[in-house]
Amino acid sequence: MSSAPPPGLDPEQLRRFLDRERPGLVSGPLEARLIEGGRSNLTYVVTDGAGRWVVRRPPLGHVLATAHDMRREHRVISALHTTDVPVPETLLLCEDDSVLGAPFYVMEFVDGTPYRSAGELAALGPDRTRAAVLGLVDTLVDLHAVDPAAVGLGDFGRPEGFLDRQLRRWGKQLDASRGRELPGIDELHAALGRALPASPAPTVIHGDYRLDNVLIDDDRIRAVLDWEMSTLGDPLTDLGLLVMYSTPLDLPGSPISTTATAPGHPTAAELVERYAARSGRDTSGLAWYTAFAWFKLAVILEGIHYRWTLGQTVGAGFDRIGELVPVFIEHGLTTLQEG
Repeated sequence: MSSAPPPGLDPEQLRRFLDRERPGLVSGPLEARLIEGGRSNLTYVVTDGAGRWVVRRPPLGHVLATAHDMRREHRVISALHTTDVPVPETLLLCEDDSVLGAPFYVMEFVDGTPYRSAGELAALGPDRTRAAVLGLVDTLVDLHAVDPAAVGLGDFGRPEGFLDRQLRRWGKQLDASRGRELPGIDELHAALGRALPASPAPTVIHGDYRLDNVLIDDDRIRAVLDWEMSTLGDPLTDLGLLVMYSTPLDLPGSPISTTATAPGHPTAAELVERYAARSGRDTSGLAWYTAFAWFKLAVILEGIHYRWTLGQTVGAGFDRIGELVPVFIEHGLTTLQEG
């Protein structure tokens, strides 16, 4: 690791805090490396040369505390550690901004690989790829089987009216990013509102469940990560998002990664069939949830494009984001129409 501390984490400050709160955990000076950045909470690996840990904190200069709530993320991971859902063990939560400039928590380091593209996944070969992706479905079933009240998460969200609130929330996000005409997006939003389904019994949901948010090692899912959007709500929103990310997109060079074209990757239909068989839930209305996932991603991409046009954000491939938005809108409309 570089001796220069990464932005947002002072190793000496962290060492003093850990020595005070968990004496004996750290045995030497700490070094830190940022392993994830951008819109999401920041993730660092820290080491004293003998042990390794992970620190999560909000983005630098974050404004909306509720969007990057360390207490919520720490709470859900701690609760799920007692279940069949593989998550890292949390060590401690710090809500004192004077230590690192923002709340943060520390958890165990878990070995594994987050597969972000079909090319990366192809290195496993067809059989191992199929097993890994089917394991992703099985883990989702395990998550949705958790009794929230039994693990202390009975008040973790407001499941009543969940889908309606989600649709209104992303509609407001769209309005905040309007800088050009987007044919079809208002039609998609309105059609989703007219066809709002009745939700099954609420569960703990991840909110951003996809292959690159899990760590895989020895062909097994070792940890599900990035719980910042988790809450109590409609479990089929997780499945709809997973189906969307499992749909091949013929977009060479796209900055939006998909693993769906990797040899051996199960089809979206196979994933739904496996989820339905193992969970016992009715997935016959999943088209709405998948169309909603296309809509939500279209809104997110349009927000990135809008900020890019204003010079407020930079990133590899951001100049191409704008041309992808109509593709996501079309997929959403087609999915909803075909049912």
